[in-house]
Amino acid sequence: MSELEIKHYLEANGTKPHPREALEWAGETRAVMVDLKFCDLLGTWQHVSLPISALDESAFDEGLGFDGSSIRGWQGISESDMLLMPDASSAMLDPFTEAPTLSLVCEIVDPVTHEPYGKDPRRIAKRAEEYLRSTGIADTCFVGPECEFFVFDEVSYELGPNAAHYSVDSAEGHWNCGRPGLGYTVREKEGYFPPAPHDTLHDLRTRMVLTLERLGIPCEFHHHEVASGGQCEIDLRFQSLTRMADQVMTYKYVVKNVARAAGKSVTFMPKPIFGDNGSGMHCHQSLWMEGTPLFADKSGPAGLSRLARGYVAGLLAHAPALLALCAPTTNSYRRLVPGYEAPVNLAYSSRNRSACIRIPMYSDSAKAKRIEFRCPDPTANPYLAFAAMMMAGLDGIERGLDPGDPSDFDLFEDDHDVAQVPGSLAEALDALEADHAFLLDGDVFSEELIRTWIDYKRVNEVDPVRLRPHPMEFSLYYDC
Repeated sequence: MSELEIKHYLEANGTKPHPREALEWAGETRAVMVDLKFCDLLGTWQHVSLPISALDESAFDEGLGFDGSSIRGWQGISESDMLLMPDASSAMLDPFTEAPTLSLVCEIVDPVTHEPYGKDPRRIAKRAEEYLRSTGIADTCFVGPECEFFVFDEVSYELGPNAAHYSVDSAEGHWNCGRPGLGYTVREKEGYFPPAPHDTLHDLRTRMVLTLERLGIPCEFHHHEVASGGQCEIDLRFQSLTRMADQVMTYKYVVKNVARAAGKSVTFMPKPIFGDNGSGMHCHQSLWMEGTPLFADKSGPAGLSRLARGYVAGLLAHAPALLALCAPTTNSYRRLVPGYEAPVNLAYSSRNRSACIRIPMYSDSAKAKRIEFRCPDPTANPYLAFAAMMMAGLDGIERGLDPGDPSDFDLFEDDHDVAQVPGSLAEALDALEADHAFLLDGDVFSEELIRTWIDYKRVNEVDPVRLRPHPMEFSLYYDC
């Protein structure tokens, strides 16, 4: 039985299969261990394992205890007890464990109040979907991200009080053309769609895709991306918001571990190589109601309905704040630099890829009509990023905002004074601090979570990068 067939089996009686079904299937697959995975505030999976014999149906209702104070951005040590609540619908066999292991994604519950934990990213995504349905605007938000990444043959980095260095290398890198070898390195900014022998990673990406498909995650294109040095992309078929966030977490897990098994290293860091293209996570989005797409109107600008234009206007209005969650690292702003292909212009366009919102024009089908928000990158926590984008779009619809006409002119030659995205994480955090009321609608996000996010990022990321001497400064100033 394939993992896709297993998913269908588990979901045969609804979107939330009974825990007994997951445990019975685990027995059929001869799983001997259970791995409980959950997402921390910043978007990284954490996990704990136990023998299958130690997990019974009661754990799905009563939860399993753990220390929440050890998780980034979560509880203080004085209130550290938390409960893991496994989701039977997430059951799969972990493809990377030596012993057959049932993998379950968990949500977090407070053991005292038995309420969902307010900083659990997965619960925030679910609350966003509940809020969408409560508005009556739509019942489903579909998301289709394009997560780009680099595959390196070697990586090293080190920080000290008197020294710092990083180094990444790929046999494909254009900087290796001067070394004795077989040639066919990928020229700077010419990595888009080359065949073998330039593209040395085709078979590796295929193994990644086949693993994802076996786990029930439908994929579309995979290909080499623009940058030299092993930049790749695997596209996932669109899914509903929380389900897609689950799949992005699995996607990153699979891609990293397949590469590791091949003796290579994957990073979703947006800008690991100077002077070449960075990695983004362009997010295709659309709203549907009872199976009917709501974004299409052939008579509207760029083929968008009035509702879709309101959604676009909401994204544009809140984009500076959104970037604190959607492009959430200091490295994100090495990618979002004006004058290149990066989507830095706060405008929408039917084709222009330097606009932060693009309207794909490949098909006239109403079902294919969507908007593509291009600013996010794959360091984002997908649960928070997808939820925040949808909340911004809904705010635009509810307030009757209009984005005006598409910016279908050359933004490189004449920017028409179009505003641009923040130039740093610090600026984006300031924007989120000033503009986050739209995230609080329906109690989807909380003031506490947003305050925690801003404070954590300022103290643990912005300040350490801001305070550390940079190697370029030695080149510029050492002999002053």
